[in-house]
Amino acid sequence: MTTGRLARTAVKAGLVVLPALAAAHAAPVISTLGPLRNRVMPRLSGTGRSDHVALTFDDGPDPLSTPFFLRLLASRGLHATFFLLGSAANRTPGLVEEMAAAGHEIAIHGWLHRPLLVRGPRATYDDLARARDTIADITGKPPVLFRPPYGVMTTSAHLSARRLGLTPMLWTAWGEDWTRSATPKSVHRTVTADLRGGGTVLLHDSDCTSAPGSWRSTLGALPLILDTCDQHGWQVGPLREHALRLPAKRAVPAG
Repeated sequence: MTTGRLARTAVKAGLVVLPALAAAHAAPVISTLGPLRNRVMPRLSGTGRSDHVALTFDDGPDPLSTPFFLRLLASRGLHATFFLLGSAANRTPGLVEEMAAAGHEIAIHGWLHRPLLVRGPRATYDDLARARDTIADITGKPPVLFRPPYGVMTTSAHLSARRLGLTPMLWTAWGEDWTRSATPKSVHRTVTADLRGGGTVLLHDSDCTSAPGSWRSTLGALPLILDTCDQHGWQVGPLREHALRLPAKRAVPAG
């Protein structure tokens, strides 16, 4: 075969392989479809024991807003799981230490809040590893849970999480609390429309990727959500108390 024919064959092969690789990379995006995920991927959705609701927060820590949530939870004698951005945790290590010392579960939301769908395998791994190691250095304990920005998983994210000893965890109910139009009542209504015993609630304790000040609507909705859980007899706590069957993983050092 001539050099020219070899080159043309390689190009044609590339035209076939590249879309296939892109499709494989993006295949887990189907898990972003909440009703489908909740039905066929209960572990990824965070479905746990039926008498418990897992309370989770994304995008912190924020020195302005997060302390309000910590005080409210302390007043109710409750703990939650906080999926932290590594870059934000790095700026406020004292706040992260306070959260961990108060008994909250610390997990990671990546280093930067950027969609993993547009990142390759190495960039994905580096992002998760940097966040994991930063949290471990601050708290003295490696995190075990990971939630991707925007809830969008990729094949690279799954593989990187496995290498790093992290378990991906999404949610069964959210409050759409990041919008400019959100109010405490709308957040409460949206959460409880999908909330069942065994569910995992997604809220935000920071507005770093949301409408400015939107965290105030979340804070206002939180007592309403907790009261609803009380009325149904559901205990509220972090994912570590949710009786999830998580796979045993052996993390490898970052790098």
